[in-house]
Amino acid sequence: MDIHELHGATPEDVAKAHEADVEVQKKYGVEYRKYWFNESCGKVFCLVHAPNAEAANQVHREAHGIVAEKIIEVQPELAEGFLGGVETNAAGAVLIPGGGANARDPGIRTILFTDIVESTTFTQTLGDEAAMALLDLHNTIVRNALADLRGREVKHTGDGIMASFFSAAAAVKCATRIQNDLAKHEENCRERPLKVRIGAAAGEPVEHHHDLFGRTVQLAARLCSHASPEQIVVSSTIAELCLGKNLVFEDLGEIALKGFDRPVRAHAVVWASQSLQTAS
Repeated sequence: MDIHELHGATPEDVAKAHEADVEVQKKYGVEYRKYWFNESCGKVFCLVHAPNAEAANQVHREAHGIVAEKIIEVQPELAEGFLGGVETNAAGAVLIPGGGANARDPGIRTILFTDIVESTTFTQTLGDEAAMALLDLHNTIVRNALADLRGREVKHTGDGIMASFFSAAAAVKCATRIQNDLAKHEENCRERPLKVRIGAAAGEPVEHHHDLFGRTVQLAARLCSHASPEQIVVSSTIAELCLGKNLVFEDLGEIALKGFDRPVRAHAVVWASQSLQTAS
């Protein structure tokens, strides 16, 4: 996957450049398959099959002269897994599913993790059947929220779910919905409460050990681990992306996270007050 900085470019500019790549690519044994265009950030992410990075950039040089600032080696299934977007328009731009011909996928994702609190003790304290019932309850609540807020389950982690969203606000609303639904469950079943911590982070395709979203995924997972039971902790990027979305955040300041050299600024979603606003 190559990454271009193209500030001021239009969708038509990017489409013409991609078309020019396709005309030249066979000469170098390259196939430019599809691209994601984030117009607001001026970035283009191209998924390309090539014998090496130089061959991919040589196509760009001959086709239009716009070489990539960075090329990331990834497995195609990783790009599809995190970015999704199987549908493309005639120009090769990836589209947001169900969004129409002009709903171009910007390539930025919000990654969300849920984690069942003290899940390893459930079997010992409740028994196998009751423990599985609580896990099934978690899965149902999370998956219903994902379906309603257009989130996509990436994988089940055993004691939680990892999901991907086009919209940071949708991810926060989904997390809020999950905590509210779990709170309702506890009201009706106090003898078997189910508490979950949630963490989320947003980013564009970045490389970490030849993987996509490596740092963003790691940050979301670490924020989830840092969260207290029933808490939703998100990166500062998510809080910024949600400005004007009627979502409430509490600034937690900079927190130390395992695997990060420097403290990371984080925010907690004030989901209880959000729930009251939604109900009123």
